[in-house]
Amino acid sequence: MTRRYAFVGLGNRAQMYVDALLGDWSDTGQISALCDINRTRMDYYNQLITAAGREAVPTYTPDAFDALLEQADAVVVTTMDSTHAHYVCAALDAGRDVVVEKPLTIDAESCAKIADAAERNPGQLVVTFNYRYSPRNSAVRQVIADGRIGDVTSVHFEWALDTIHGADYFRRWHRRKHESGGLLVHKSTHHFDLVNWWLAASPELVFSQADLRFYGSEEAGAEQAGERPERGQGSPGLGFDPFILDISIDPKLKALYLDAEHEDGYIRDQDVFADGVTIEDNMSVLVRYDNRALLTYSLNAHSPYEGYRAIFNGTRGRLELEVVERSWTPPHAAVDPSAASKSKAEGVSERLTLQEHWKRAEEIEIPSGEGGHGGGDRLLLNDVFRGPDNDPLARQAGYRDGIRSVLTGVAANESVRTGAPVHLTDEGTKLLPRA
Repeated sequence: MTRRYAFVGLGNRAQMYVDALLGDWSDTGQISALCDINRTRMDYYNQLITAAGREAVPTYTPDAFDALLEQADAVVVTTMDSTHAHYVCAALDAGRDVVVEKPLTIDAESCAKIADAAERNPGQLVVTFNYRYSPRNSAVRQVIADGRIGDVTSVHFEWALDTIHGADYFRRWHRRKHESGGLLVHKSTHHFDLVNWWLAASPELVFSQADLRFYGSEEAGAEQAGERPERGQGSPGLGFDPFILDISIDPKLKALYLDAEHEDGYIRDQDVFADGVTIEDNMSVLVRYDNRALLTYSLNAHSPYEGYRAIFNGTRGRLELEVVERSWTPPHAAVDPSAASKSKAEGVSERLTLQEHWKRAEEIEIPSGEGGHGGGDRLLLNDVFRGPDNDPLARQAGYRDGIRSVLTGVAANESVRTGAPVHLTDEGTKLLPRA
């Protein structure tokens, strides 16, 4: 029997899953219903469905979500992060399986609600951590699992978001911490999950510092940029200001946001130096794990290039992963997608180096794949829609993995707020109340 998949939340992120069910995974299930606050976005996805030769599916507003569940065996949740828990719990309580975009949710209270719903219901809850499936990250997991550097004692993990990718979080709803949890939850969840998975360990103590230094109306970027518009569309700087996004030239962004904003008032191209930014753009985190490993982690959202470094010190050696995803940011990338694509292709590199004690360094071959994240997105989608095979790397993530990664970010946010370390318990799935 073909499984019926309903979608709730029809922004840009939903399309990967929609395209999968209309393409290479069409034999595994069909799209049965759509739900969003915005009818224009639902119409956009129904146009994709009919263009693939299928009939348009019923559409529902959030207040009719219970009716949508009658049309589904599984629900794909790609809504605003702060609303994930509501839809996840409702779907599980209705006996449905759930596929949810990371982060699973944004705070400890909703983590507890999801855990309760997952434990009292038979439905499967899958959190889509596509970074696990990237071949380079899988190769790291394999080397560590093989014991080639012994027991990991410390990890240094540095992630740099450039002024194309990093800036975009400050244009969107993600700029408001009460909706996204800030980058320590929305973005770093990916990274904390990688470390949890790489080490097969759970966080037990988190200490963090973070600040807004570049974006927003009062910081260095605004001082450099001068007088600013509220949004990109219609502004005098459109076409030459590197921080002003022109959503009218990207057909998908135009259809999903510019053409849809009359319904819900959501502005996709807010100025990154405008008022209303409540998230940080520089973050440093220390984490201790239950296997005694230590993590030093940093995230910067205004780098001139994009990439990351992950360094593992072990009792038998050292492993280093260095990745450049975009070597520079052209000044017109925000208004010229071809410029951004060209720069992404220049100087891109990845290197995994192993050095065991008393041996010369050895470069580990990283398998290559086609598609997003080095072929990782295809592997993820295959696990989501066909189910995981006997995967020795255990890449498919469940709700406890999702909670563990979210609570690392939540604990970091709490540490930033209080200036004190935060303890986790129950294999990193609960915050320990302060004495």
